Amino acid sequence: MIAIPDSEWLRDAPLVIAHRGASSYAPENTFAAFRLASDMGVDAVEVDARLTRDGRVVVHHDRTLDRTTTGSGVLAEHTLEQIQQLDAGRKFDPRFAGERVPTLDEVLAEIGDKVLINVDLTYYGGARDALPEAAASVVRSAGQQRRVLFSSFYPQTLRRTRRLAPEIATALLTRAKWSRFRRALYRQMAPGIAVHPEDEMVTAELIEQEHVRGQRVNVWTVNDADRIRKLLAWGVDGVITDIPDVALRLRDEQVRRG
Repeated sequence: MIAIPDSEWLRDAPLVIAHRGASSYAPENTFAAFRLASDMGVDAVEVDARLTRDGRVVVHHDRTLDRTTTGSGVLAEHTLEQIQQLDAGRKFDPRFAGERVPTLDEVLAEIGDKVLINVDLTYYGGARDALPEAAASVVRSAGQQRRVLFSSFYPQTLRRTRRLAPEIATALLTRAKWSRFRRALYRQMAPGIAVHPEDEMVTAELIEQEHVRGQRVNVWTVNDADRIRKLLAWGVDGVITDIPDVALRLRDEQVRRG
């Protein structure tokens, strides 16, 4: 039997989770996006964690730096000092020039007492580096174990985080293209408090089945108002979205209707 962490992620649903911050309105995975999401009143933000060449945990999604920053090349081949010299806002909009790639400890210090944090342990091609150990150490040093949830597509990664820090909640990310066998195997390998399924695979029946199993369901990434409304009606536990203001409004409407 897997012990259930004493996590604030088990608070009353449904949660509005800002994907990489309020990323439709500010550059993803930056302080600007996280602060905006917090100011909107979200319950949580989802951030992507990666490891630098010198072993620091930074908040950035892609394997490379090219798409969102003024840098280029593989992130893991750069030191923290090199990465933090880059501009992570200008490509989104010149108004955000000067935003930089933050570290996970900086994000926890900035907004960890305001919103819950979903840390996506981000890998490409396999989970082989020391990211789980480094990320768990950062969360523990910040004293944010009850307010953080680790998610990953890799069950091996989640097993490692549970061994390292069983008090931190975990959730398995799943893709619609995966077979039922693969999803079932991964769930067995890495049980957590929740599953994070891709939006296109989610039905009312899936949510009900997961609830029977004692699992919460946080769906990614949902950016259509009608779809958000439907998921809320089906009893979803969390909506991961780039448009958290819309999701908050729809949730409030549902609450008013009773």
